[in-house]
Amino acid sequence: MKAIKELYWIAVDWGSSNLRVWALDKRHQILDSFSSSDGMLSLETGDFEPLLSEQISNWIADNVNIPVLCCGMVGAKQGWLEAPYATVPYNLMQETDSVKVICRDNRLDVRILGGLKQNNPSDVMRGEETQIRGFLSAFSDFDGIVCLPGTHTKWVHVSAGEVVSFRTFISGELFALMSEYSVLKHSVNSDGWSDQEFKSAVSESISNPQKIFSDFFKLRADDLLNKVEKSVLRSKLSGYIIGAELAGAKPYWLGQNVVILADNNLSKTYKAALEGQGIFAQEVDATKCTLDGLAQAFSLIHGRH
Repeated sequence: MKAIKELYWIAVDWGSSNLRVWALDKRHQILDSFSSSDGMLSLETGDFEPLLSEQISNWIADNVNIPVLCCGMVGAKQGWLEAPYATVPYNLMQETDSVKVICRDNRLDVRILGGLKQNNPSDVMRGEETQIRGFLSAFSDFDGIVCLPGTHTKWVHVSAGEVVSFRTFISGELFALMSEYSVLKHSVNSDGWSDQEFKSAVSESISNPQKIFSDFFKLRADDLLNKVEKSVLRSKLSGYIIGAELAGAKPYWLGQNVVILADNNLSKTYKAALEGQGIFAQEVDATKCTLDGLAQAFSLIHGRH
């Protein structure tokens, strides 16, 4: 394969579990891309450059130096090179912090974007700030809450281009642990889903979040004693967890303008949960926001538009 003649820079989203890479021209248009399951958690510090260099080698001619901009967990302490956290409030449209990686492959000019931290209450994000930056590049006047569902769901207050504050909830990881490793795993082992039971569980958990641990075990009892369908129990487990999250995040969504940044079914799940509370959130493509956010950061760093 010949090198890509129009290649201007390379965007990289390197998370805990996955790697996504895009070859881009001067106008930030995609020329080629690839993805893999080579996430940060599966790699050692010395693995990052050889892996990336091998994957993109055919894109780059031998006598050029191409900017490569990375975001995500690749900048964590256990990643390629630690990129420090900037403190909120932080203006994503005017500021960007990154670290330069010294590469053996002299064709690569690699920088890794830093994340954001909040001192009180203590919180951090790494990667989500790039998605928010991309969202703001299209909706610069947005004032409200950005919800980023995932393993660790973020609720982020954004105003005048700034991340003002945020809270993280470990809801996605808790659901995975409960459904795959706890005593409930046999009771919720289903691919089915019930919107009605999910929404009912959300409302119940918002009203009485202190009952959530008892409600968890009731799912097992309903399986053993009442033969309730596993799809119903799985939906209720998700509803209880997200409901407790919404109870804790109420200052971030009650009476607020909310957008949800996600690419998977979680977006619709959170949208349904919020609609049950009278909040009609807008769904936004998270992959597009990631790439747009990297492009915005690239322009700030290199002064190239």
